[in-house]
Amino acid sequence: MTTIGRRLHGFAEFWWDFIVGDDWSLAMGVVIAIIATGLLAHHGLNAWWLLPIAVLTLLALSLGRAARVTRKA
Repeated sequence: MTTIGRRLHGFAEFWWDFIVGDDWSLAMGVVIAIIATGLLAHHGLNAWWLLPIAVLTLLALSLGRAARVTRKA
């Protein structure tokens, strides 16, 4: 692999780890919430409220999942 290829690969790996991290389902949930907000706003609806609710819901699900894993250990 060339130097440019290694640098591009490292750059892509950094952003994947930064955005997705350990839980791809959270990243996918945020992407879906952003798309849904954009679609609602595109159709003229006031959709500012959707992202905060989605993020809080995803956070609660993630914390619940972490608590279950910790309880089992």
